[in-house]
Amino acid sequence: MAPPEDAGRLFDRFHADYEEALARALSVSGEDRLFFARQRITFLAACLHDLGLGPRSVMDYGCGTGAAAPLFRELLRVDTVLGVDASEKSLAAARKAHGSPGTAFLPVSDYRPTAAFPLVYCNGVFHHVPPAQRPAVVRLVRESLEPGGLFALWDNNRWNPGARLVMRRIPFDRGAVVLSAREARRLLEREGFEVVRVDHLFVFPRLLRLLRPLETRLARLPLGAQFQVLARRPGGLKPLRHGW
Repeated sequence: MAPPEDAGRLFDRFHADYEEALARALSVSGEDRLFFARQRITFLAACLHDLGLGPRSVMDYGCGTGAAAPLFRELLRVDTVLGVDASEKSLAAARKAHGSPGTAFLPVSDYRPTAAFPLVYCNGVFHHVPPAQRPAVVRLVRESLEPGGLFALWDNNRWNPGARLVMRRIPFDRGAVVLSAREARRLLEREGFEVVRVDHLFVFPRLLRLLRPLETRLARLPLGAQFQVLARRPGGLKPLRHGW
């Protein structure tokens, strides 16, 4: 397991200024946090549709303040959401803002995987996990998934200058060790996952938003500010169609 006490202390320390710090950093793109969250989950929904899958529940590993929870319900049409995080203060904010029947938030120290989820989502977490401890996080995710379940791992593309600029502007990202999409893919494969597809998103800032319809055509190139590695726990029914 990754060091939840270290991650928890980090985000508890920045909890009061988290939203403001993130907003300041993202302002260089011309968009806000909700834009990126919505686009990630919309893209994931399209990937699931292409595979003929419609999961009814999702675990958000590293959920923070829970901002993605209503988007899972709206865009993925899930019935239940479980957010897991190391920061107690973030979880308290998540429960206050988004807690509801079918939506729960749990400290990672209290979470025990039961191979019950068809989908696990994770955004911007792995660059905060020391490289030597990343396999343990992947194993926890794998053990949380039912056979055939999918893991959507999103993180920042270290080759994208915009992503690097944003991270330099975020206090809690300083000192983070960013992994590439290739490294993420190899990590998942070493821990027993089958990679379904790898995509990059967020090529064009708001200033060039008229070019955004081209993003899906560019997704296989390592250009976007973030990448998604969509991987499958072996077993169960296979997706109808695999991408790259």
